[in-house]
Amino acid sequence: MINLLADFFDRERAVDATIVLALIIATEGSTYRKPGAFMLFSSRGERCGLLSGGCLEDDLQAHALRLIASEETVRIRHYDNRSSDDPIWGLGLGCEGSMTIALLQVGAEQAYQPLVTLFDATRRGTLYQHTLQLPEQAEPFVLRVDPPLQLLICGSGPDAEPLHDFATRLGWEVTLLDHRPAYLTADRFHRAKQLLRVDLEDWSKDINLDRFDAAVVMSHHLGADRRYLEQLAPSNIQYVGLLGPPARRERLLSELGATADQLRRRLHAPVGLDIGGRTPQAIALSIAAEIQSVFNPTAV
Repeated sequence: MINLLADFFDRERAVDATIVLALIIATEGSTYRKPGAFMLFSSRGERCGLLSGGCLEDDLQAHALRLIASEETVRIRHYDNRSSDDPIWGLGLGCEGSMTIALLQVGAEQAYQPLVTLFDATRRGTLYQHTLQLPEQAEPFVLRVDPPLQLLICGSGPDAEPLHDFATRLGWEVTLLDHRPAYLTADRFHRAKQLLRVDLEDWSKDINLDRFDAAVVMSHHLGADRRYLEQLAPSNIQYVGLLGPPARRERLLSELGATADQLRRRLHAPVGLDIGGRTPQAIALSIAAEIQSVFNPTAV
């Protein structure tokens, strides 16, 4: 999602348009998103992102447009879906929670801050943290945005396409590599950060593997997969996934010998959660879901 928000911001900034940053600063009970989540509204009535399941966005947009038309720079909105006394937000939503949302005007007068620095940080793959002192709030709010997850896909056959699609939709940055140049085409992986044609013998020579959070080995070629695993083993990549059945995994680990010991605790093989699917799309979904669960354990 962060990449879609960044693209939205870039388009609006390119035409010197004012934007409203809608930021959740507090929640109680059950809510769709939590503090730190944000979305963007344009002065032209467009928006990017979600803070609720669609319940609040129309009202937020109306307030965003009023904010842009006013001399204010910040507004605070409270939504309590637990109260039956509220004729609009208290009935029928079923969320059983409350949100406090800060609307911040971001435009040329603000030098497009804090969004310029925020998106610059995410593009560099670094943590962004900024303290905001907001009206009606006793304590300052610390906005923290983690860098996008970095995914390395080793093998770019047809079933790598849906995995690339799911990963980029989740806002992850995806690098694909393959020893077969015919597979590495921009029209198949148009949202990938990087496409790398490699030689299997020393494929990691010019790649800083430690910048990746997760890697999935899926070349469908036994020898190639062994080479990929062999050079992933000494890296610090937290999650290494391997496509194929347990017997294939054990054969590859046996061929790796002592090197396999460096991989075992991080290796997910067969890769993906067991969701009962057998199509390339279902397998890609299961892989993306497992990676999501590994790096977001509280969401499980």
